[in-house]
Amino acid sequence: MRYDTRAERAKLRAVKTFISLAILLASPVLLVAGAPIRRRYLSHVYRDDAPQILDKERGQASTHYFVVTHPLLGWLCWPTETLARLIGRRG
Repeated sequence: MRYDTRAERAKLRAVKTFISLAILLASPVLLVAGAPIRRRYLSHVYRDDAPQILDKERGQASTHYFVVTHPLLGWLCWPTETLARLIGRRG
């Protein structure tokens, strides 16, 4: 995606910064219950009647796109996802 004006790039940078701060603030909760929270969030974002998170034709990306693809969210949800997978295999 291409953001031509300085204002568009500043908005994008602000959104990414706020997402990082929100994930860091929620990190204790994500470490304890990250897998169910992330699963519900992804099912909400990818439901049938939801708008696209990435629209290449119009050159727009939703805020959800940056949340879903943020590596910090994956790292913080990894312990509970691994634990849930282990319990699922044994149970």
